[in-house]
Amino acid sequence: MLIMISKLLSLFKSKKTVKVLIHPAVDNGIFTELPVFTGGTLTCHCKSKPVKVKLASQTAHNHVCGCSKCWKPKEALFSQVAVISRDNLEVIANETKLKVVDSEAAINRYACKDCGVHMYGRIHNEAHPFFGLDFVHTELSKQAGWAEPKFAAFVSSIIESGTEIESMPAIRERLTTLGLEPYDCLSPDLMDAIATHVAKKD
Repeated sequence: MLIMISKLLSLFKSKKTVKVLIHPAVDNGIFTELPVFTGGTLTCHCKSKPVKVKLASQTAHNHVCGCSKCWKPKEALFSQVAVISRDNLEVIANETKLKVVDSEAAINRYACKDCGVHMYGRIHNEAHPFFGLDFVHTELSKQAGWAEPKFAAFVSSIIESGTEIESMPAIRERLTTLGLEPYDCLSPDLMDAIATHVAKKD
């Protein structure tokens, strides 16, 4: 009987100490954006001749994303992605190392051929509601002050990448605890923007 109680207590303790990891940029606390911030440089993971992308302004709509297309750091469940005007993005080093991951996708993601890191995503279809915005991963910058993530998008999509469905309640709870409202699409303001764009076309 004592052995059984001991095993149950051990099981309870192990469950209690399990920590759901979302992304390195949010797991240890989320840093808030600086009021006056003028951008910085994103650098790929190559030790030699890294690709560098200059962002000349603050980003917007930063969030963690569960879709299977976005680049994620090793062992992260979600990516962290934000948008910036394409006019404020410039590749300043080793652009020849970039290649489009999937040219058929709505967002052409430009990745380093050597390390695989996605440096930015660009929409070339002028009819797309987000045309003119580039998608970036600010974790690739050494500068502090970027806009913090505000929500979690396409949460259910992590199941497509191998996450067990039984883990989803704990993952959603963790996202909520971090202040990242979980959605299975984009946030309401972005979905409203898409709907407004479509309505104007009709």
